[in-house]
Amino acid sequence: QVRLVESGGGLVQSGGSLRLSCECSGTTFKLYVMAWYRQVPGKEREFVAAITSDGGEDYADSVAGRFTISRDNDKYTMYLQMTNLQPDDTAVYYCNVGYYSGMDYKPHNHWGQGTQVTVSS
Repeated sequence: QVRLVESGGGLVQSGGSLRLSCECSGTTFKLYVMAWYRQVPGKEREFVAAITSDGGEDYADSVAGRFTISRDNDKYTMYLQMTNLQPDDTAVYYCNVGYYSGMDYKPHNHWGQGTQVTVSS
């Protein structure tokens, strides 16, 4: 069973930055396709960004150019560097292990507990 633990969330003013981390327990982490999702109350969880085992990156249009996904396979950790944060980025952010079906990221049912990001205007 893969265990994912997110951290790094917090309260930040509009225009600010945060870096989220996701630590993974799986010893084959370097082979995993990983992603970040976010969710606000009353809405479905939405895709934010994904990174393949060889470092290929994929972003939702809403965050492209502001967020950067990365991974450190030696530390079994994935990151999300978020810049120019806006109030609409306020959500609980989750990391996920999944796969690609064609061009589409498909999440497995492996989720962390989430980390809250709140952006004030």
